[in-house]
Amino acid sequence: MRMGGSGRRKGVLFDVDGTLIDSAYIHTLAWWHAFRQSGYDVPMARIHRCVGMGGARLVDTLLPDSRDKDEVDEAVLNAHSGIFGTFWPSLRPLDGARDLLAQCSESGLAVALASSARQQDLKALRSALSADSFIHAATSANDAENSKPEPDILVAALKAVGVEASEAIYVGDAVWDVMAASSIGMPTIALTCGGTSEAELLAAGAAEVYAGPRELLENLGGSAIGKLLAR
Repeated sequence: MRMGGSGRRKGVLFDVDGTLIDSAYIHTLAWWHAFRQSGYDVPMARIHRCVGMGGARLVDTLLPDSRDKDEVDEAVLNAHSGIFGTFWPSLRPLDGARDLLAQCSESGLAVALASSARQQDLKALRSALSADSFIHAATSANDAENSKPEPDILVAALKAVGVEASEAIYVGDAVWDVMAASSIGMPTIALTCGGTSEAELLAAGAAEVYAGPRELLENLGGSAIGKLLAR
């Protein structure tokens, strides 16, 4: 494994929705419909800003405290899952996503998907990505007690590939990704392809920002990933 001079294993973790798969707005639409089914009219702009959190945290953030949490939250979560599932055949990887994973893997990095998606959704996302030969581990919502911006998912992914946070980079598209990685001292390369602006991502603490996987791949040598490899 080509890791540079330290001899320690190095890795790169990837968020999936909005980072590798063009699904951020599909999730926004699915949540919008799910809320409406339970009688809540939540503007799409508010929903989109919360996409990237785990589902339970998103629902708790967007709905009033006065609701019957046990009944309403379960109904909304189940509705979102069902609606998002209808879009599985339409899921597509973002330009350069598969090539980026391949290059990271072939450069000697351990590659992990650090996703808080439900297991069935992650399976569909991985199928759309068609890059399993370059992925060494993947997490789902079942692998963490707390969702982003808490770092549990990232910690689980690091453990799965045997990499320390100090020897890894995270690639994500939401401020919640940046916050989760920052809390364990891991730099984030942020991508704007999920719909969050460069300014917001930098303000959250992103080390670098690119338009999407293809732009990151084209600049990989000078990126934080390239610098990690060169250490």
